Amino acid sequence: MLDFFLDSPWPGMVAWTLLYISDYALTIRCASLYNKPVRETIGFDGSYELTPIFQRDVDALKVVSPRFLLALASSVATVGLVWLLTSPKFLVLYAFLLGAMLLVELTVHVRHVRNLSMFLDVAKGGAIRGRIEYSRPAMLRMSAVELAAFAGVYFIIFLFSESWFVLGGAASCLSTARKHFILARKAMPASP
Repeated sequence: MLDFFLDSPWPGMVAWTLLYISDYALTIRCASLYNKPVRETIGFDGSYELTPIFQRDVDALKVVSPRFLLALASSVATVGLVWLLTSPKFLVLYAFLLGAMLLVELTVHVRHVRNLSMFLDVAKGGAIRGRIEYSRPAMLRMSAVELAAFAGVYFIIFLFSESWFVLGGAASCLSTARKHFILARKAMPASP
């Protein structure tokens, strides 16, 4: 199956495009639900979006975001360029990159599905009693822990499969977890 993705850049570019677009679409859908019925029950400090570059557009519920379109175009071009630059001897590097991109997106999709399910339950009423509020540092730490857990799962799968694709997913999830830990530290209020 992986050969299908390695023989040509197009399958990877298409898979990436579909996942990246659905990530943004699900983000907007969840942010929309959060802004209306969910905010009364669950409070997030700051933006619903964790990625700083997209926060303004997600907060504005922009269905078409110039930042998103630029990121999509540059990332698709990167996939194609890396495929062109890797000779058949080094296609493991392309597999690593593709795994890094696709598996972190699939990990994010797991969050979206969980949030969408929870938000729809909250919107119907009675799913959660009371109110819960998450500070920005707590949100980012929870994200980092979840991403690190996925990195661990992908790394264990890599140990059995020796798939560079899966190792790329582990590395990408771990890298993103590290970024979120750093953002969490920066978001901590200054001690008196």
